Amino acid sequence: MTRVLVVEDDAQLARALVINLQARRYVVDAAPDGATALSLAASEPPDVLIVDLGLPDMDGVDVIRALRRWSRSPVLVLSARSGSEDKIRALDAGADDYMTKPFSMDELLARLRAATRRTAEAPAESPATGGGRVVTDEFTVDLVAKKVKRVDRDVRLTPTEWHLLEILICNPGRLISQRRLLQEVWGPSYSTKTNYLRVYMAQLRRKLEVDPSHPRYLITEPGMGYRFEP
Repeated sequence: MTRVLVVEDDAQLARALVINLQARRYVVDAAPDGATALSLAASEPPDVLIVDLGLPDMDGVDVIRALRRWSRSPVLVLSARSGSEDKIRALDAGADDYMTKPFSMDELLARLRAATRRTAEAPAESPATGGGRVVTDEFTVDLVAKKVKRVDRDVRLTPTEWHLLEILICNPGRLISQRRLLQEVWGPSYSTKTNYLRVYMAQLRRKLEVDPSHPRYLITEPGMGYRFEP
């Protein structure tokens, strides 16, 4: 059974989350603050975490950073903070997804299922650490040879297109923030030039997606970033 750690200081909301998750056969632990959350995560490692940012003892972003030193479990942020800066900070710290309050319980459960499904389906060896090849129904990426092939032909990518694709491919299912992509591909002075991303992501989709206007693999999360869905 999937173990979920809920990190939420609002007792009423935490109880509602626990009840709803347990009703769907999740094993649930709850922590009202960051220190308790990190202690629980170390003693009973969760398969996925739901983390609020406004905790009484530390910021939820700091909890995520601390967790990422030793855990790869998916982190879904559930916060009243809706500003793009808060979303970027959480994603850059290592969060996999972000939802704002008030929220739909059905959507939360769907995102939770997606996060746990991606973890279950992930190969034991990631392409970034030695697998070397990512294969989808439409294209194959050889990370060692730096080549991309469609079913019927080779695909020529510019160095910038390749760099973008490589970052996304090496983080399957994870939401990568706009700022991180801009800084890694173009440099720190370009961290707000989101139009660059729109142009180059559109080019990648034209080259790799069957229907670029309805992408299957290179997904946009409006205002937050992009993800590669294997």
